[in-house]
Amino acid sequence: MNLENIKAVYIDDEPVNLMLLQAYAAEFNLSITTFENPLEGLDYALKNDIDILYTDYMMPEIDGIELIKRFRKEHKEIPIVVITAVGDVQEVKLNALEAGATDFLSKPIDIAEFKARSLNLISLREAQLKLKDKALHLESEVAHATKEILNREHETLMVLGRAAEYKDEETSNHTTRVAHYSKILANEYGLDEKMQEIIFYSSPFHDIGKVGIPDNILLKESFLDEEETKIMRSHAFIGKEILKDTQSPYLIEGEKIAYNHHEKFDGTGYPNGKKGDEIPISARIVSITDVFDALTSKRPYKNPWSFEEASDFLISQKGKHFDPILVDLFLNSIDKIRKIYDDLYE
Repeated sequence: MNLENIKAVYIDDEPVNLMLLQAYAAEFNLSITTFENPLEGLDYALKNDIDILYTDYMMPEIDGIELIKRFRKEHKEIPIVVITAVGDVQEVKLNALEAGATDFLSKPIDIAEFKARSLNLISLREAQLKLKDKALHLESEVAHATKEILNREHETLMVLGRAAEYKDEETSNHTTRVAHYSKILANEYGLDEKMQEIIFYSSPFHDIGKVGIPDNILLKESFLDEEETKIMRSHAFIGKEILKDTQSPYLIEGEKIAYNHHEKFDGTGYPNGKKGDEIPISARIVSITDVFDALTSKRPYKNPWSFEEASDFLISQKGKHFDPILVDLFLNSIDKIRKIYDDLYE
C-alpha cells in the first residue's frame, strides 16, 4: 500500500492531540494535515481532494457531529473517523453513525489500533478510487461507442437524404445546402441545439417522396400540366408514407417535414391547407430554405436566380407563403447563407 499519495486531515481543538496523532501516523508513513480551528479544517476538507478525515467530537463553534453532517453534503464516500473521550460513547457513536461517520477511536488513542483502523480505511478508499476510475473508463468507452453509433446514423441519414435527388443531376447538393440553411435558421429562431441538429439531419428528407414520382414528370424540362402537377404534389404524401412508424427522432421530424413543407403560412398550400402555427416549425423552416435554394439553383426548366431576386421573392411572400418572422431571420443571416452557397454549389 502506497501511503505517499494519501491525503489525510485531522481536526481537533487541542494542539497536543494534533501533534500526537501526527507522530503516530509518521510511524507508518502517513502524512496528516492538521487544523486546530474546526471551521477552518472543514473549509479545507471541503475545498481539497482528501482521502480520509479524522475529527474530534468535542470542539468549540462546531462539534464533530455537525462537522460530519456538513462534510457529507458534499462528499458521500470519503472515510471519516470520529475521535472521542466522552463518557457516553454509545450515544456518541450512534449520533456519529447517523451523521455519516465510518469508524471511531477513543482517547487516549492506542497507536496499534490507530494504525490498523487507518490502514483498513485507506484500503477502502483505494478500492473506491479504483472502482471510480473503472466506472469513468467504462463511461468513456460507452460515450465513445455511442458517438460512433450516432455518427453512423448521421451518415446513413445523409445518404438516404441524397437518394431522392439521385436521378436529378441538376439538384446535386440541394439537400446538403438545405440542411445547412435550415440549421442556421433554426438557430436564429432560438431552437435549442438538439432541435437544430434534428432539423439539420431530417431536412434532407423533405423531397424523399419524389422517389415515387415517374421520371417523365420528375425530369420534365417544361412546366407540368394539371394532372402532372397533381402527381408531382403526391410526393408529400409518399414521403410521409416512407417515413411513418419510425422511432428515430430524425425520421419522425423528417416525416413532418416531408408531409408539410409545401403548406403555406396563409393556408393556401398542400396537401392539407394548414396555416400559421398549424404547420410544424421544422416544415416552416424548410419551406423557406428549400424554395430559396431551388430559386438560386439551375433546374431543367429554369436558370438560377440571383440572391437579390430570391430575397425579393421571400419578402413578397411574407405572411403568404412563408412565416414572416422566419423570412426576416433568414434574410438577416444572408451572409452565412451565401458562404454555404459558395462552398457547396456544384
